[in-house]
Amino acid sequence: MTSQIPGFAHSRIAVNGITLSVHQAGAGAPLILLHGYPQNHMCWAGLAPALARDFHVIIPDLRGYGDSDAPPDDTAHTVYSKREMARDITGLMDALGISRAHVLGHDRGARVAYRLALDHTARVHRLGIIEIVPTGDFWASWNAELALKAYHWTFLAQPAPLPERMIGADPVGYIDHTLASWTLGKSLDVFAPEALAAYRRQALDPARIAAMCADYRAGATTDRRLDDADRAAGRRIAAPVMFLWAETGFPAGTGRPAELWRAWADELTDASCRSGHFAMEEAPQAVLETFGPFFGAGDRAP
Repeated sequence: MTSQIPGFAHSRIAVNGITLSVHQAGAGAPLILLHGYPQNHMCWAGLAPALARDFHVIIPDLRGYGDSDAPPDDTAHTVYSKREMARDITGLMDALGISRAHVLGHDRGARVAYRLALDHTARVHRLGIIEIVPTGDFWASWNAELALKAYHWTFLAQPAPLPERMIGADPVGYIDHTLASWTLGKSLDVFAPEALAAYRRQALDPARIAAMCADYRAGATTDRRLDDADRAAGRRIAAPVMFLWAETGFPAGTGRPAELWRAWADELTDASCRSGHFAMEEAPQAVLETFGPFFGAGDRAP
């Protein structure tokens, strides 16, 4: 059953051979919000109503998450590649009659967002990134400390069905551990009860656990190769980029998060906040103060 964001209308929209669960509200320039792992649209519930005062806010569940379809993976791990997920978003834009939008992504959703900006340049007006550095750069930045912190990158990418079976032994316990361990206070207290219930509920569905693993298998293979190919070809993100990173999050562990993005973006602004990985729920005011003016400065997308 879909968890509702207050004031937002829910619909299911067919795109790219699947159906996405989508929440919408507001008027103005379109702003697409893309969630990450192990979350869904509910991670935006504390911010979305405020953003909807100025923008047409569109919040899909990524394929495999929330109430969107969860197709089976393929052997080449392209089904959950960020290129394929970006096609979902352009398909959603087409279905809504939107030619160009602002896009803000967190975690896996941010990886979809920057792939969208690279592959479909004309569709992204301004790009917001929360708490990631590019996939290939993150892999290349690993040291012992970062490997221990980001162990899920290698664990979830192991061949099926190993991680699925291990998570399936206690899915709620695994999700709770993951969520709490990535917060600044190592606590579930920062998550609204409705959001936490939604994250736990999707973890009880074996198809969604398989999809999350497929997401990370794509990250270790297809997504990394796409990044490496773009870097070799000198491709860059044309849209203005705002990058927000948490002082104790994953990008901070690379030691040079803004520098890594400057190698990809023609126009980059960055900021940090006192937060763990889940900035939207741990530091919502910082997120609003960072991205409201950024998107507002270019809210009249042609």
